Amino acid sequence: MTTANMPAQPGRNQYCSPTKQVKVSVPTDVASAFKRACAESNVSMASELARFMADYSRTAYTRRKPSPDYSTKRRRRAAIHKFTHHLEQIRDCEEQYRDRIPENLQSSAAFDNAEEFISSLETAIEALDYIASI
Repeated sequence: MTTANMPAQPGRNQYCSPTKQVKVSVPTDVASAFKRACAESNVSMASELARFMADYSRTAYTRRKPSPDYSTKRRRRAAIHKFTHHLEQIRDCEEQYRDRIPENLQSSAAFDNAEEFISSLETAIEALDYIASI
């Protein structure tokens, strides 16, 4: 377990203490390699961890996908149709899997599970088609 004191970001939360202690769990060899690299580069571990976390936060924020817009009935129905299409593709793949099972294994649990899975997907697809038609 490696710990580092990190300075609080200015303007973030004025009620937080000026430093935060962050605990990072990494294997011992990784922690010692990080410590050695910081010592060789003559930088503090805390500043490197703070820089890494700031970069990671910025990257995670910019890569975040916008949430889908379901504000209209048309968009909600389109999303249901898209999801139904994905379920149909999964059902087709499962049917191909079931069809490739040799005849001597068609009474096996794998075949029965594939049949039940296909039946469940078809039920779900029918239910979604009904919901989309409302």
